[in-house]
Amino acid sequence: MIYLIKLIIRQNEINRILSAYADYEGVEFLSKIKDELNIKIEIEGMENLPEDGKCFFVANHPFGFVDGLVLTKTVGSKYGDFRAIGNEVFILIPHLKSNIAAVNVFGANSRSYLLELEKVFASDIPITHFPAGLVSRIKERNIEDSVWQKAFINKSIEYQRDIVPFFFYGRNSSLFYLIYIIRKALCIKANIELVLLPHEIFNKKNKTIKVKIGKPISYQVFDKNKTHYEWAQFVKEQVYNLKSSR
Repeated sequence: MIYLIKLIIRQNEINRILSAYADYEGVEFLSKIKDELNIKIEIEGMENLPEDGKCFFVANHPFGFVDGLVLTKTVGSKYGDFRAIGNEVFILIPHLKSNIAAVNVFGANSRSYLLELEKVFASDIPITHFPAGLVSRIKERNIEDSVWQKAFINKSIEYQRDIVPFFFYGRNSSLFYLIYIIRKALCIKANIELVLLPHEIFNKKNKTIKVKIGKPISYQVFDKNKTHYEWAQFVKEQVYNLKSSR
């Protein structure tokens, strides 16, 4: 069983890549991964990236890793630095550790995580974020994020950070969604389809990833006419509207 899991998660290939680029960190490491996978990136709306990088750069989350790679590489290349609010598992990757603002996506966050996040929010460093927290699933025959968490709205207002929306075109393999549908039908709570996410990285090999960047949304928009939860869903809607405006 362990051997089978190693094959599914492509353990040997991932370890080979981590070793091959052991001397690279941050944006340079991400560029090497992009080249290793021969991923081409087509971005529409680069002119919408503001000169001041003190923003939240938020996006839908259809892939699980490659969208994070493209989002952080784009932001890091523009501004020279970034912090990605991401699953704590990424701090185990030494090449990215210094760029990750870790969160526990499946439970309560430790005090050290919360303190470090506040430091990042209070800084001028660009922050990338997937507010859904989880990879998109199939919903009414469409691939879509779950509801977006409101925390980024709270911090956008508190630290006066505008929000720059990104929309990623694309999806994972049919197998990923099939396993999700089956486990939901069987009332299995564990997200067993997540074991396929490393495999999905290599499914994007030699592919073109298309992205559209929208105009920044001022933090001053988020007034008391809506709750922070409602404003989070509003921003999600603006992200998905980028698809229809293509």
